[in-house]
Amino acid sequence: MVSRRDWLRGAGALLLVGEALAAGRLEKGVYRVRGDVRVNGAPAREGMEVRPGDTVITGRDGEIVFVIGRDAMLVRANSRIEILADAGKLAATGLRIVTGAVLSVFTPGAPKQLRTPTATIGVRGTAAYVEAEAARTYVCTCYGEAEIASVDEPAARETVRTTHHEQPRYVLAKGAPQMLVAAPVINHTDLELEFLENLVGRRPPFAGTPGTRY
Repeated sequence: MVSRRDWLRGAGALLLVGEALAAGRLEKGVYRVRGDVRVNGAPAREGMEVRPGDTVITGRDGEIVFVIGRDAMLVRANSRIEILADAGKLAATGLRIVTGAVLSVFTPGAPKQLRTPTATIGVRGTAAYVEAEAARTYVCTCYGEAEIASVDEPAARETVRTTHHEQPRYVLAKGAPQMLVAAPVINHTDLELEFLENLVGRRPPFAGTPGTRY
């Protein structure tokens, strides 16, 4: 559940983004930087472009929000994220999340792949929150569809379809008795999803509907 402090902070961010949208402006590149964040080794700054093939690294106090194409990402502290792209192509095809955590919203209908040390996650027009560690991956398909598979045992896979965080999963490393197991909703909020979708001129499917908010 969302605390009052987080709600107020998120509501303020939504207001600023809403003003930009009302002016007919969609965001691109780096929207917000906090603490130590580097893109290809250079200090990140607001307005900097993030391109396919780039590597984003956040320090212990770092956080970055950026837009690439019609996708938007919030990368948390202590993360290393690589923007995937096919050779010779300008569009991003997904993310390699080496370590850390990222909340992403993707262009409807566009297939993307998320890779971690223990999981591959194929998404299409989905919002997803992923935390990557050596021993396990946490993935919440916040809404949309995702095919989640184990890196160590590719036959261990599951297709998840959700509208509001219904089926989070842990994907465990080799040696675990079960590769994919149910998980709770942790460490990301609906306000953050609304914020990211607004950056690219969209609203999440749960916006304006009654029910529990995370």
